[in-house]
Amino acid sequence: MRLEEEIKQKHFKSEYNKAVVNILYTQSYLVTRQGKLFKPHGLSPEQYNVLRILRGHHPEPITVSSIQDRMLNKMSNASRLVEKLKQKGLAERKECPSDRRQVDITITPKGKQLLDQLDEDIQKFNHEVIGLDDEEVTLLNSLLDKLRG
Repeated sequence: MRLEEEIKQKHFKSEYNKAVVNILYTQSYLVTRQGKLFKPHGLSPEQYNVLRILRGHHPEPITVSSIQDRMLNKMSNASRLVEKLKQKGLAERKECPSDRRQVDITITPKGKQLLDQLDEDIQKFNHEVIGLDDEEVTLLNSLLDKLRG
């Protein structure tokens, strides 16, 4: 469906204005759809993002500040997200042996198992929600990279 129909707006000041609104609207659309995918597993999209970061860094521990640096949504509170994952048994916090002020975070076997279980669903979701062929998705990625400079 066209953006104008989705947000019930007839005209935009310019194609550039429309592009910004379109990107923001699409981001919200994707996060909402992802939320529905993760909800049965007790996860939010932000918690899923933290788990992916932890799995990507596994078996090495990572600090909360390093998690924050790698997060897709920089406004998310990584400490709070890690605490929620810890309460669910999906992540562990340990005092850093070399610096007591730092806390090391690792994914638990239960957290890794949940991500492994979700991988196929995520792959299907990504193909379904993007709805582009290989050439188009490559072009989309290239244009989005170019947009960010």
